[in-house]
Amino acid sequence: MLKAARRRFARHGYSTTTVRDIAADAGVNVALINRYFSSKEGLFEACLRQVGEDLGRPAGSTTTIEHTLEKMLTRVADQPSGDHTMQLLLLLRSSGDDRADQIRLSTLRSFTEGIATSAGWQAGSADDDKLLLRAQIAMATALGVVLLRSSTGLEPLASATAEDLRDPLGEVLATLVAPTGL
Repeated sequence: MLKAARRRFARHGYSTTTVRDIAADAGVNVALINRYFSSKEGLFEACLRQVGEDLGRPAGSTTTIEHTLEKMLTRVADQPSGDHTMQLLLLLRSSGDDRADQIRLSTLRSFTEGIATSAGWQAGSADDDKLLLRAQIAMATALGVVLLRSSTGLEPLASATAEDLRDPLGEVLATLVAPTGL
C-alpha cells in the first residue's frame, strides 16, 4: 500500500490523489487503508516517514561522506520512473495538511543534516552552518536533477543512464560538501 501511495502522491500530488486511486493501485479496498492509516493524511505521513527512514542516516552513525554521497547518487541516478525517484519527488509535494508538511520539512532537514554531519558538521557552530548550507544546496541540486529527469523530457538528461550521471553529479555533490570547500 505504501509503495502504491508513494507513487501516486509523487506523480499526482496530494490534493488530486484519492484513497480510492491508491487502493486500486495497491489491489486492496479503501477500508483496509483507512484501518491502517485512518485517513489520506495519515497515509501521506506514513509515506513521508518511510522516505525519511530510507534516506536518513541513524543518529550517531559514523557514515563517511563518501558513503553518504554514494547513497545519494544511487537514488538520484535511478530511472526517472523508479522507486527511488518517486521517494525523492514525494519530498517536493506539498500536502496542504500542516502536520504532513511539517513531517516533509523535518525529513528534508534531517536528510541534509545527515549529509552535513557526514562531512564534519556539528550543530551550533556558526562556521559549520556554511557546511549545512552546502549540504542543503547539494540536496536541492539532487532534487532538481530528479525533477527535470522525471517531468520535463529535457534531453539528454531525461534519458541519461546511471553511469552517464554518476561522474558529473558526483563531482558537483562532492565539491559542495567537501570540508576543504569552505
